[in-house]
Amino acid sequence: MEFTAGGQLEVRLTPDDVGKRVSVRRLTGDSAAGARFADVVGVLTSWHGGVLSITRKNGETVRVDAAAMVAGKLVPAAPARRRGPSATFAELATVTARAWQPLESEDLGGWTLRAANGFTRRANSVLPLGDPGVPTGEALAYVRRWYEERGLPAYVQVATGAEGTQEVLGAELAEHGWESEVSALVRIAALAPVGDLDAGPAEADVVLSRAADAVWMARYQRFQTPGPEVEKVLHGGPSVWFATVPGEEPGRAAAIGRCVVDGRWAGFAAVEVDPAYRRRGLATAVMAVLARRALDEGASAAWLQVEADNDGARALYEGMGFATHHSYHHYRAA
Repeated sequence: MEFTAGGQLEVRLTPDDVGKRVSVRRLTGDSAAGARFADVVGVLTSWHGGVLSITRKNGETVRVDAAAMVAGKLVPAAPARRRGPSATFAELATVTARAWQPLESEDLGGWTLRAANGFTRRANSVLPLGDPGVPTGEALAYVRRWYEERGLPAYVQVATGAEGTQEVLGAELAEHGWESEVSALVRIAALAPVGDLDAGPAEADVVLSRAADAVWMARYQRFQTPGPEVEKVLHGGPSVWFATVPGEEPGRAAAIGRCVVDGRWAGFAAVEVDPAYRRRGLATAVMAVLARRALDEGASAAWLQVEADNDGARALYEGMGFATHHSYHHYRAA
């Protein structure tokens, strides 16, 4: 609870606090039937016409009638982390972008427009890490035209839930008619414990390579028709490694994974297990062997991205020590 029952309740917020992290208590229900209250914590993204918009860590926006507020105050920009390496949003956003590079890009002020013939939203969306240098509406019009010229839908990647993330930009996109389609979590952990994972005999079957061969590509499920953009995106990055666990049939992979080493960071992606080989510890074996290689190259911290509704993967990574640093969302032009 942000407010105690015995404390004095007062509203200490004004429209000038837009962009700051706040905690608000509002009255819900009929006071005649007994007052009920609900607390909302997040970034104050707008205050118009007597209505506040507050964006939670997960990207959900809650609208609060100012007349229903009984208390409101500023709160620290980000809670102290309980586990995992220290990392800023700006650092992680830069590292994750280097690990998944597009075929072409163009800068619009502090925004980077990225395209890769439609292969994954990450490589075909705007990464807004600064001011575009023009009003938001003008910038979005340019973004639309840029992607239309390439026959692609226009997406903007927006992060929420950490100090320095982009809740206000998300609110602006919504005001311009853009809709959030997919949400994912960026999770981080210390790398050494991942390397210390014991997957038993399965580890001996993991083969590392600098290139994704035909067997690896046949297991990868994120594309329908392979094209040059797939291989280029997958092989882009400072130091890229691919892991394969051969299946019992020739030309078939039981499990695969990808890791990009970039300074102190090791980024994991494309960890997939053939349904016929699940519950054998293969995902753990792939992660552990890749982590050891990254440790050998001097990395000490790990990151990965997982879709918010992928409960199985989230549970697996939580067991390895990964904790959520922030969320990100892809907004698509209506």
